[in-house]
Amino acid sequence: MPSTTRARLGYFLNLVGPFLGLLFVIALFSIKPEVRTGFLTGGNLKIIFTQTVIVASCALGMTMIIVSGGIDLSVGSVVALTSVVGARLLELQSRTPPVALSPALVALLMIGVGALIGLLNGALIAGFRLLPFIVTLGMMGIARGTAKWLADNQAVNYDEKSSLNNLMALEEPYSFFPLPPGVWIVIGMAIIMALVMRHTVFGRHVFAIGSNEATARLCGIRVPLTKVLIYTISGVFVGVAGLLQMSRLAVGDPTVAVGLELDVIAAVVIGGASLNGGAGTIVGSMIGALIMAVLRNGSNQMGWSTSAQEIIIGVVIVLAVGIDRLRQRKST
Repeated sequence: MPSTTRARLGYFLNLVGPFLGLLFVIALFSIKPEVRTGFLTGGNLKIIFTQTVIVASCALGMTMIIVSGGIDLSVGSVVALTSVVGARLLELQSRTPPVALSPALVALLMIGVGALIGLLNGALIAGFRLLPFIVTLGMMGIARGTAKWLADNQAVNYDEKSSLNNLMALEEPYSFFPLPPGVWIVIGMAIIMALVMRHTVFGRHVFAIGSNEATARLCGIRVPLTKVLIYTISGVFVGVAGLLQMSRLAVGDPTVAVGLELDVIAAVVIGGASLNGGAGTIVGSMIGALIMAVLRNGSNQMGWSTSAQEIIIGVVIVLAVGIDRLRQRKST
């Protein structure tokens, strides 16, 4: 097959593959009439969108990281840490004497914690030229341990009337609209990041680093600084995910989001990103995150056990890597 034809085929797979995958998963859970009547309702679709936002927010940053040729295994632990930090800050208002912190300030501090951890990851990876896998694996343990320490190994409760809980509130649960504010926040961030990745110098630099880092250096791209920015911005999105996680549960739980990084990586790869770097789209990653949410929701609708769901997600991750390899072969 001529190289141009293979390249076009690879581009076609990247473009329509995630959408076809989403349609296939929806069709799979719509086969049984008794499941279809509950699965395709507005209320259930609202639940799916609400369940998607945590993975989707993290996937915005993970897309940049994977496109640049990196990886981040710490996102689940950082989500747990930021949610505990937020719950502890809100808890201060119930102490004597109370410490008054506005919800906006608490949200900014939570996002700041995520950004700080992303900055540390990026500085270690770019400054000391350490492997992203090793750095973020270590940070995974550090963040999870810190979350458990801050929470005293238990869920941190705070005032349930906090306005931050409204971010993920399900009003009119039996209809699709209105969607929770958290869903619109993630959609807005996705639109911004799609524009950044495709229409800014920074976005082009991210793709250039992932395609060939040595060549990017020769072209004058400040690779270390760009990597630090990539991981810091990703930390911001993980901080937002932690905020939405806290809002959804109405507690700060240091044990949440275990294995979240696998769902995020799978969503990004299913969406068309290459683990070798240099390829990926924000839209594809969002579709990939939606596929993961549909899989979990549909499995619950079918009455499958948690263990069966874990097996399915594991198979999807393996298939995602296989699809990535297939795309690479078609494009070369």
